[in-house]
Amino acid sequence: MEEKTLTKTIKVEEEQLAVSMGSGGLAVLATPAVVALMENAAFELCEEILNNDELTTVGTAISIEHTSPTPLGAEISATAVLKENDGRFFNFEVSASDAKGIIAKGTHTRVSVKAEKFQKKADEKFNG
Repeated sequence: MEEKTLTKTIKVEEEQLAVSMGSGGLAVLATPAVVALMENAAFELCEEILNNDELTTVGTAISIEHTSPTPLGAEISATAVLKENDGRFFNFEVSASDAKGIIAKGTHTRVSVKAEKFQKKADEKFNG
């Protein structure tokens, strides 16, 4: 399988800080914000691969180690590298870095679903 990669880069904003997100008490990049950026990179790569308006992917698992703090205003990049794809399951290695190096790394799994059917199932979950 040809290795596919996608990288997303953002500048750390106040709403992405641990103190703002409620995931900690410091003005550093929150772990949930790192996870969201990694997941977004993987999602966008899946969308390119699927290239199908009827299908999308949903995240089903993510495991990361967030090993280095990043302050407000710093630029961070998250990279998703597709390691396995059986047509339905997409398994990624994910990492994030700032100008000083790696700040987080781990794995992420996404599963392709029929978008309309999945949304309908969610919308009707508590009807009845």
